[in-house]
Amino acid sequence: MASAAVRDELLCSICLSTYTDPVMLRCGHNFCRVCIHRVLDTQDEAGVYSCPECREESQERPALMRCLALCNIMESFLITPPTQTEAEIFCTYCVDSPVPAAKSCLHCEASLCEKHLKVHSKSAEHVLCEPRANLENRKCSVHKKILEYYCTEDAACICVTCSLAGEHQGHRVEMLDEASEKKKKRLRNVLQKLITRREGTEEKVRSLEERRRKAQEKASGEAERVTALCRDIRRQLDDLEKRVLREISRQEKEESLSLSALIKKLEIQKDELSRKMRHMEELCNMTDPLTVLQEPDTGDLCDPEEEGGDGSTGGHDKPLHDVDGPDVAVISDTLHTLCDIVTDIRWGIYVGDPADILLDVNTAANNVHISDDLKTATWTQRNQNRPETVERFQYNQVMSRRGFSSGRHYWDVEGSGSLGWWMVGMCYPSIGRRGQSYIGDNNKSWSLRRYNNQYSVIHDSKEIRLPHIISSNRFRICLDYGAGRLSFYELCDPIRHLHTFTAAFTEPLHAALRVYDSAIMISRERTNWKKPS
Repeated sequence: MASAAVRDELLCSICLSTYTDPVMLRCGHNFCRVCIHRVLDTQDEAGVYSCPECREESQERPALMRCLALCNIMESFLITPPTQTEAEIFCTYCVDSPVPAAKSCLHCEASLCEKHLKVHSKSAEHVLCEPRANLENRKCSVHKKILEYYCTEDAACICVTCSLAGEHQGHRVEMLDEASEKKKKRLRNVLQKLITRREGTEEKVRSLEERRRKAQEKASGEAERVTALCRDIRRQLDDLEKRVLREISRQEKEESLSLSALIKKLEIQKDELSRKMRHMEELCNMTDPLTVLQEPDTGDLCDPEEEGGDGSTGGHDKPLHDVDGPDVAVISDTLHTLCDIVTDIRWGIYVGDPADILLDVNTAANNVHISDDLKTATWTQRNQNRPETVERFQYNQVMSRRGFSSGRHYWDVEGSGSLGWWMVGMCYPSIGRRGQSYIGDNNKSWSLRRYNNQYSVIHDSKEIRLPHIISSNRFRICLDYGAGRLSFYELCDPIRHLHTFTAAFTEPLHAALRVYDSAIMISRERTNWKKPS
């Protein structure tokens, strides 16, 4: 029958039930969303995805498209489930051949064709309706009368006798059509809520799928970035190896040429000495004293040791182990370059956006003006008249609202001009606020100080002067809390490492500024992380 064929088309080939939230693959086949997700999940490990119907394969997990037309059909199908249609109801009295019924009589419990309908009784008790099967179900099983009413108290369909003299006597009853419309209204309300809930669920599924897609894209991007980074590291290492090997080869050639020239010179001297030795041996073997005495002895009888000391041999008596080897500075430079590469890798992977640092006005001394955006601290002679509290510094200082107790973070600062002096760094919230408890002058803080255009780093009152010539007014503070490292960099081109403190941090660390006749601005602009020199 046609209805059975339609019903078969609404069955999912995976679960063999009617579709639930049908979706379509690229090949055009439809499945329940849950069913096809379960199949694709099992294919994840193989890395090849195929349609359960046509076996069409793809290397990437196929996108699922919601089939709106099929969804609408399923909604109609669920609201009005398939029943026996008019074409399947035949006249009860046409026994020779099946003739489609035009009406059904509830009183006779029979279906009639147009021919038998003409001669059917027209009395009121014979109620005609659209052709139906199982007409006996539409009569009261007790009184054998047509079910015309609905008992709202017992939620049952009853006949007129049930309502007047039966067990439903005195109950509130409604006509079937009226009760049916009320129930349909309730069902529509529930259906609308279910549709809303399902749409919300679908939205969550789409959101999660989008998050999964973004996570996959991010992972892919990170993998490509790490691959490119490692490729660049290998290239830099290869370049370093070639450079050092070239330097070693160059030095070996220079040393070889120098030693070859020295050897040649010494060989000449050796031949000359051998000639003199033979001549002296001849004189020693002569028996004629006159001949021996008449031989000239100017320079011939000089001490060979003295001859070697006149510098003519170029210092050939220098011990062999004193000859210079490869230049150690080249190797040292290579090691520093390798350290730079490692530093570049570390911060390139782990440093994200700059930390969002805002200054805490409640900690600012009254001779420190804080800008409206809470990013700049400026020394001022004008008293700010802020209330005296236990958390406020007495002199020249301010700290940030935010503290860091884990992770890796960095923030940038920019100092004013060449005049004045300032200090930037980090401190524990337990740092003293009264008197001259400046950052760096105690064991609760670390700082970079600029004073008279000289720079130094300070912790626990121990000052280390920096030998670098610093021309930039911009600096970066990098914190690796877990590793116990606090580093300072000059933001020049390329960026240059100034100093790193190491400590086992025991409290959250806050950014801290100290100013005198100067200003410090916290910069949020992201700066490309370049390799320290």
